[in-house]
Amino acid sequence: MKTTSMIAAAAVAVTSLIASAETAAADFTLVRDEDTFRALVDGRELRRFGVRLEVHPDGRISGRGFGQTVTGTWGWSGNFFCRTLEWNTGSDPDNCQAVLRQDDTLRFVSDQGQGDHADFRLR
Repeated sequence: MKTTSMIAAAAVAVTSLIASAETAAADFTLVRDEDTFRALVDGRELRRFGVRLEVHPDGRISGRGFGQTVTGTWGWSGNFFCRTLEWNTGSDPDNCQAVLRQDDTLRFVSDQGQGDHADFRLR
């Protein structure tokens, strides 16, 4: 009986976590065009733990990540933010990402919205 109760409790907990994640994602709205994206990032810094980036109007990306200088380029293609990044010890190849917004948070979802995501605060 105890094992059955524990499995049922675990199933309820997992279901609750999934529902919470779906609700959290539902609170974000898709940034669909370059003009809206530019208006959001113009003159602002994107921040997350250990990372501070600026997305410049001329297509450059600059900043710091965990003590290293970060540079890159960006453009807009269809509904996606496409960028490359380089830092002292490596690089991240071109990747087009869906951008979602919730208040002062931008969520970048790699692989045209199908991959991992990173949340940045606008400052």
